[in-house]
Amino acid sequence: MANTSFETGNQTLRQLLGNGLRYAIPLFQRDYSWTQDEWDDLWQDLQESFSSGNDSAHYMGYLVLQTKDRKQLWIVDGQQRLTTFSLLALAVLKALQDLVDAQIEPGDNSRRIEQLRNTYVGYLDPVTLISQPKLTLNRRNNSYFQNYIVPLAKLPKAKLRSDELMRKAFEYFYSKIKDRFKAGKKGGDLARFLDDITHRLFFTVITVDDELNAFTVFETLNASGVRLSPTDLLKNYLFSVVHKNEAHQNEIDMLEQRWEEITGRLGEESFPDFLRIHWNSRNARLRESALFKTIREKTPDKGSVFALLRQMDEDVDTFAALSSPESDVWTEGQKRHVRDLRLFNVRQPWSLLLTARRAMPDDDFTQVLRACVMVSFRYNIIAGRSTGDQETVYTSLARDISDGRVTRIAAFLQGLKPIYPSDSEFAAAFASKSFRTTGGRSKAIATYVLFKLEDTFGHSLDSGSAKYNLEHILPQNPEHNWPQFSSDEVQDMVHRIGNCTILESSLNRDLGNKDFQEKKAVFARSEVILTRMIAEDNANWDSSRIAFRQSQMAKRATSVWRIEQLS
Repeated sequence: MANTSFETGNQTLRQLLGNGLRYAIPLFQRDYSWTQDEWDDLWQDLQESFSSGNDSAHYMGYLVLQTKDRKQLWIVDGQQRLTTFSLLALAVLKALQDLVDAQIEPGDNSRRIEQLRNTYVGYLDPVTLISQPKLTLNRRNNSYFQNYIVPLAKLPKAKLRSDELMRKAFEYFYSKIKDRFKAGKKGGDLARFLDDITHRLFFTVITVDDELNAFTVFETLNASGVRLSPTDLLKNYLFSVVHKNEAHQNEIDMLEQRWEEITGRLGEESFPDFLRIHWNSRNARLRESALFKTIREKTPDKGSVFALLRQMDEDVDTFAALSSPESDVWTEGQKRHVRDLRLFNVRQPWSLLLTARRAMPDDDFTQVLRACVMVSFRYNIIAGRSTGDQETVYTSLARDISDGRVTRIAAFLQGLKPIYPSDSEFAAAFASKSFRTTGGRSKAIATYVLFKLEDTFGHSLDSGSAKYNLEHILPQNPEHNWPQFSSDEVQDMVHRIGNCTILESSLNRDLGNKDFQEKKAVFARSEVILTRMIAEDNANWDSSRIAFRQSQMAKRATSVWRIEQLS
């Protein structure tokens, strides 16, 4: 196989396990974690397959394998499913052993046990009861699996939660199988059941020759909408580097503890994003596709692995807090800015923010946060410009701060100039901006804009209060009492920010689709200055009045979302 290729094809479990090959879960891959929810799903799928009255197959998803010699295959992805199937197969063997112990066709059923074990589980030495398994689990789970479950021994309560889950999974399937076959008690039915399962269950098997190609596979599958994480792949690589460098057990334990602390503070799903943003905050910007290859090149020994873990540990709390505006990590002023970035759903500045948090005094970092809010609102929310160009500027600035080339806030702000839309560009974009307020985030941003503009009159309102609602002056579904708008104008104008205002819920309750004159009388009673001005400044309401009001709002907006040094 070429260095940059991988092979793919569909295989049934019978083809996978009956081919004389051995499969192993990498030493440091995650522990067994399936629970009764997943066992129930698998069992119900099998029941439906058998009850359909035909030879229907059941798709088990992707199985990613890594091998160099075609004899030993490492399970990069699919370990939970293969381990669970092995537990199910062993539960069938246990049910067959019960028949032998009850002297029900003992000779035939013993031969069935031996044949099924050799085919699906692995050879078991009859003297030592030590197995030569088809499946080897990771370093934490393999001992309990091979010493107790595979020999069908009495299962002690396990110390590790993952071992206990395996014990419970085995007992779950054993109970289900006993219930299914309690009437017949025929070994042939049990053997046929297991053979049928291995014939019906099939995988899409992808085989690669190294970790880099496995990472490429993960990206390909992710691009197709299949949720796979490269987190385990990176963990396996880093731990294997330390393991191969004659590490003491306490070094492995320390590495594992640090890894679990970092992933625990983030969650497995967030780790890949964190890794990329963390790396870009300290190095030249990398595309996600080049990340694993670069980290592999930069961490050839255990010293560099531990250095990487220390650096990740330094950044993890800041990264997590960027999604949690109320975190105690932030000052009150910083919380406001982080809240705005979260509302905008903008992540391009994150690598820069990690760097600034490490390298700058707290007051300067607050100014960095505010500047990122100003840029994000102008660039992303209003102007809608290319985020690729923006991320390049942020990452370059992060590197300049990290290397000591930018140490003063004034120099930092000048570095933002390429992605800071000018006042004229911003005002022009704002003057035609619509927010589709049928969507939750767009509605929240439109409301945020209106409250911020109200602040410019020296009149601050509690934006989090249920006292206020977002009101469309031209209703979203106007009736015959809005004849001044054609259907095309309604579509074009109804979501313009110039057609929106803030109104007290008590006043808004009965407005509905009333015409402008009736709404105008209500607006005049509002405590919201922006809303009262609609009544004071407009004899009627049409497309030209919406455009005029929005152009006036745009002028005010340039003073709200502004970096003085750049305007």
